[in-house]
Amino acid sequence: MMMSSTMKKMKKEEEDKKSQGFIDLIFSWSISHIMNKDLYTNKVNRIPDRFSSSDGYLNSFVFPLIEETHADLRSNMTSVHSAPYCEIYDVKKCKKFELPKNLLYSLILKRPENGDKINNTGKYEPESGDLIALTDVRPKCIDDLNRPPKRSYLVALVRGMKDEGLIITILSSKPIDFEKGDKAKGKSGNKLFAVYLTNLTTNIRIWNALHPGKGGGNMNIINSVLDINPSVEESCTLCNSTKTESTNQLLSRKVINSFELDDSQKAAVTNCVALTECHHENSVKLIWGPPGTGKTKTVASLVFTLLKMKCRTLTCAPTNVAVIGVAKRLMSCLSGTLKYDTYGLGDIVLFGNGERMKIVEHEDLQDVFLENRVSVLAHCFAPLTGWKGCLDQMMSLLEDPQSKYQSYLEQLKEQNEDDNDTDDDESEKNNEEKMDESETLKESSKRSFLKKLVIQNKKENKKKKSKEKVSSQEKGKSKCDGGKVDIPLTFEEFFRKRFFILAEKLVFCTTGLYTHLPTMFLPLDVVTDMIRVLDMLQSLQDFLRRVDVTKQGCLNRSLIGNEETFECLEALKLLGRTFRLPNFIEEYGIRNFCLIHACLIFCTVSSSAKLHTEGMAPLEMVIIDEAAQLKECESSIPLQLPGLRHAVLVGDEKQLPAMVISKICEKAGFGRSLFERLVMLGHNKHLLNIQYRMHPSISLFPNKEFLEEKMYGSFSFINITDGKEEFDNRHSRRNIVEVSFVSEIVSKLYKECMKSKKRVRVGCISPYKAQVFAILESLGKTYSTDAKDLFSVNVRSVDGFQGGEEDVIIISTVRCNGNGSVGFLDNRQRANVALTRARYCLWILGNGATLLNSGSVWQKLVMEAKKRGCFYNADEDKNLSLTVSNSLIQRRQTNYLFTTDSTLFKLAIWKVCFSAKFHESILRLKDMEIHNEVASVLVKLSNGWRQQEKKDEIAPSSISRLLELYDVKGTIILAWTIETTRQNNSVETQVIKVLDILPQSEIEQLAKKFDAVVGNYTMNQTSRFLCKQIEKGLMVPVTWPIERANERTNYGSNELANQLASISLSDNEPRLSPKTRKYGGMRRINRNRSRR
Repeated sequence: MMMSSTMKKMKKEEEDKKSQGFIDLIFSWSISHIMNKDLYTNKVNRIPDRFSSSDGYLNSFVFPLIEETHADLRSNMTSVHSAPYCEIYDVKKCKKFELPKNLLYSLILKRPENGDKINNTGKYEPESGDLIALTDVRPKCIDDLNRPPKRSYLVALVRGMKDEGLIITILSSKPIDFEKGDKAKGKSGNKLFAVYLTNLTTNIRIWNALHPGKGGGNMNIINSVLDINPSVEESCTLCNSTKTESTNQLLSRKVINSFELDDSQKAAVTNCVALTECHHENSVKLIWGPPGTGKTKTVASLVFTLLKMKCRTLTCAPTNVAVIGVAKRLMSCLSGTLKYDTYGLGDIVLFGNGERMKIVEHEDLQDVFLENRVSVLAHCFAPLTGWKGCLDQMMSLLEDPQSKYQSYLEQLKEQNEDDNDTDDDESEKNNEEKMDESETLKESSKRSFLKKLVIQNKKENKKKKSKEKVSSQEKGKSKCDGGKVDIPLTFEEFFRKRFFILAEKLVFCTTGLYTHLPTMFLPLDVVTDMIRVLDMLQSLQDFLRRVDVTKQGCLNRSLIGNEETFECLEALKLLGRTFRLPNFIEEYGIRNFCLIHACLIFCTVSSSAKLHTEGMAPLEMVIIDEAAQLKECESSIPLQLPGLRHAVLVGDEKQLPAMVISKICEKAGFGRSLFERLVMLGHNKHLLNIQYRMHPSISLFPNKEFLEEKMYGSFSFINITDGKEEFDNRHSRRNIVEVSFVSEIVSKLYKECMKSKKRVRVGCISPYKAQVFAILESLGKTYSTDAKDLFSVNVRSVDGFQGGEEDVIIISTVRCNGNGSVGFLDNRQRANVALTRARYCLWILGNGATLLNSGSVWQKLVMEAKKRGCFYNADEDKNLSLTVSNSLIQRRQTNYLFTTDSTLFKLAIWKVCFSAKFHESILRLKDMEIHNEVASVLVKLSNGWRQQEKKDEIAPSSISRLLELYDVKGTIILAWTIETTRQNNSVETQVIKVLDILPQSEIEQLAKKFDAVVGNYTMNQTSRFLCKQIEKGLMVPVTWPIERANERTNYGSNELANQLASISLSDNEPRLSPKTRKYGGMRRINRNRSRR
């Protein structure tokens, strides 16, 4: 018996009651409790490696779960100023509202008006499981969440949504005091906002799994992993004693051999399949799949084999991406193996959040996605308009068409007076038009129509309420406006029109049934009859298209009552007798029907909690992919499913573990997976040992560093020395220079790809979210993200790329500092994931010196790159450096470009220094042509080019010979000079000092300030600034040995640098230090000297 909506509500209430203790605890926290980092320090203990009982096992995770929830909430509260929010229009108590605990409310959200501008940060669409704060202001800081006496700290849990999310049901921590405004009465009312804090869905599910209740969950698997003794034989002795192969074993061997698996993959699949024959023990198998060893292929082959054996199996993973990956690979294996196009897909169900899964982007998964299946089956099960109704109507039409025609004429007469059936007529008319446009009901058109109907049904459901609100007056007006009298169709026209409409509906429903119903409910012989009927309908339809319906009596002579029509009618009757539809109307019942009778189920580990349903058929096996990145406590959700006998964990403990926010929980081992603990205890694991993904030169380093060279098996490190790491507004690091290099490398790849017409998939990886956002912003929407296109680019964090692969991987390491600090980049598992995503080319961008000083795995990587001749300095590629420079200018990020160690000047003759005043001025200039011209001039100056003469109009003739001016663009002038500085404490050398860029009108004032500084130096000093040395027509810097320069000269040049840096156009003269004043009596520079 399937559950009705009433039973659904009862089940929901039972689950809510189970999790109430956890929710009550969260509701009890004040803001000071939440912000107290040490609230649970003394209650969180180290999670043991071995356990003596299942109770002890489950209890060991309780306080770490509480602390992790506490830390997550604290983290989100610190950034509450940027939290999503929405305004509440009204608050109403629910029917089951009851003090003091059951504070259930319905919140009616305010619809955004057309004029409202809500940025992405502010926009909030609540989801079930969200923890929200209710405030009377849009919070700018944590204190805004608690504003007594008007509005004290109040949180609520979102329990459900309706009316397209505009009405949400919440459980509140306190009674809500709210008065709605009434413009008619002049009442302003209260302001109330719902502010997103976090989502508790997964943590609530874990809590429920850790508290199975009096009846207890299925502890068979959990009891088998409490402790592991490596010396004890893991395989069942009773099964090993049986020498004869069962029918299932013979079948599985045949299926496994059909795949092109290597020996390690085949052994892993065979050993896991053998578990299905064991009913004596509960066991757990581990498959260790290092990057690129065909882990997904192995899992898909295993699942395909279990499908053929009719072994009811759940396949789950921590993330939607991983679940989609395995499901797509299975569908690829199924391609071409099904008897009738899609018959058999009803045994496979994928369920979850369609938006997060981006299910619309995966066409091959449309037929197995649960929500689509429910929509189609609901249409097929409809009593009057579904499969049975259409079958009966088609039989009636073929059996006695004249009677139906007479009924039509009588009905038409009534309709001219009463237009109650307008919607149905329009629907039939639309259907007829569709049928007239199509030439044949081929399989491709059936599938296409099926998918269109799923989308159409969803749209219609959204519009349903608005249609119901149409008043009877509007309906009457509609009738009057369209008051035409329909001209009756001839018998031939009527018959063809009616046949086409019913045939289309039958094709849709029949295809929907054999696609979406489980095979155990729909035997093959029935499907064969269905296909036969469709072929007959197709034949009749083709005939009707050729008939000239303008000739009366043509159908009576050629179609009605002939043998072909009679056979079709008999086939329809036989189908009606031999097959009975399930008796479901509500979608909830259909959903459970699909889950109960499915052979293979795909979902996330968290969503598997929905399979703890009364009446659910027992599952025999669970396969957890990416098991090493799953908290052990979360794996307890699927491992307690009713009837479960065996589990297969697939993963790689050398890659990233589950993310843990709380440092306390991290120390307690809360992020450790069951996979990792079992490996640590010595549990046997099947190693997939052949590397397929990476080019040998890429895999060499990860193979040696992370995998102890147990795998059989183009790599470059690009050294960017002038990058700078900085924090964004969310305190995540980024390096804009590396962003520019990534952008230009991708651009070059794109151009080459377009020339060669070879498909290339590029992945850009960075450990920092800020860098990921910066790269995404830089790339914009220039490139596709669809892997099916000729060129595609995906940009993600290291964590986001786990399990993924691309042809070319570009890693931006970001870190650039003098002390070798690399932060969490030091994590070996994170490095392993990043370095093993590429199939052909792996290019790593970073600061070689920083990584060499890090003492981490990245130090070894840089040394390995140098050893293998794969270490390249970015500034040696002049074309790339120039392109990156232009890119920085275009993005107005010249602060990274106009620096002494910029790529512009790496190979220059002259060293170029910049004043702070220049940086301020250049940032104010918005004209990109000016920025380009300045960069071009500075590059030329640094390489020895000099302006032949100054134009008289630029500056007065009295200007100092030391002050150089360049006309950048009409009225904008670049001011620079020559000074000297020490190098390596051995020589004093000339350098270029860029002073400012300013309007021509301010040059005279700048000259006065400049003179005030340089006028304090001796002729000996200034002669060095003015000294020239020309080689091959280029000006080169002059150098002097330090021992030949007296102390005053050395001091003077350094002091000059400081004084020049302080030049400002303010009214106050630059102040000179006492030491400078000491030389004040020295002869000033002759300001009237002739210009060079």
